[in-house]
Amino acid sequence: MTSSAAPSPAIASARPVLAEVVRSGFVEGLHRGSLVVLAADGSVEYALGDPAAPVFPRSSNKPMQAAAILRAGLDLGGERLALAAASHSGEGFHLDLVRKMLAEHGLTPDDLQTPPDLPLDAVEAESYLASGQVRERLTMNCSGKHTAMLAVCVLNGWDTASYLDPAHPLQRLVHQVVEEAAGEPVASVGTDGCGAPLMAIGLVGLARAFRSFVLAEPGTAERRVADAMRAHPEYVAGTRRPDTWLMREVPGTLSKMGAEAVQAVALADGRALAFKIDDGATRALGPVLARSLELLGIDAPVVSRIGRAPLLGGAAEVGGIRAAF
Repeated sequence: MTSSAAPSPAIASARPVLAEVVRSGFVEGLHRGSLVVLAADGSVEYALGDPAAPVFPRSSNKPMQAAAILRAGLDLGGERLALAAASHSGEGFHLDLVRKMLAEHGLTPDDLQTPPDLPLDAVEAESYLASGQVRERLTMNCSGKHTAMLAVCVLNGWDTASYLDPAHPLQRLVHQVVEEAAGEPVASVGTDGCGAPLMAIGLVGLARAFRSFVLAEPGTAERRVADAMRAHPEYVAGTRRPDTWLMREVPGTLSKMGAEAVQAVALADGRALAFKIDDGATRALGPVLARSLELLGIDAPVVSRIGRAPLLGGAAEVGGIRAAF
């Protein structure tokens, strides 16, 4: 009997190819997965694979986590709220603001329960190591979210030592917000790479959640998160990241990637998309995202920029990764 905990290999292999790896004119690899595109009215306009099947959205859940933090009473706005929903690159301005936010609430980097890590951005990581520094909790890309979680615990008198426990009041509220935004029950609860509880929902639910944030009434927690992320996209990701480029260059767009090749996007008019590449290959994220944006009717230079994923042979470009739908 196949376990209900994960899809069987037969089910996974039946999912369609979302991207091809083409080297010297030869297709040397395939990336399968599922995808959904919602129309402005929220109906499913286009689907591939099994977009109703639960997935761990990973960091694409961060807008919902940030909304829960606001609902719990922490008054964040601007860059601070964007950073609370971020997978930041570890650039100097990210780390400086995390330090400030910690100090503002009587916290220190030692209070963070993020695993020590290098900056997420490769350029920043090289510079960081060259300067003689080592992995730190502060540098981990989720440190902004964890800082906000700790701050709201301090505000409410909640235990800070157990802030990542699924039974903690904050995490129970996150669970509630995820279900409300997705319009479906959480299928499973796991542990994310940063140690925070992680709620599994379907891709349709994930796209629906992002749609609900951009269409939420002004002043609500959901709309405040969406507005902060869109106004300060460099704090959500970084200067060399597709989420930043997309939110900066297509006004009104909300975009957030997640580990293991998850992506969710919503446009200002309520059109939305979400996809998951089964093997978690982030190298295919850009081409699949670019093609998905084309399906949404986005015609902007940033789409080509996001979709470019060259393959090198020696120092020369000999191919690339391309969408297959």
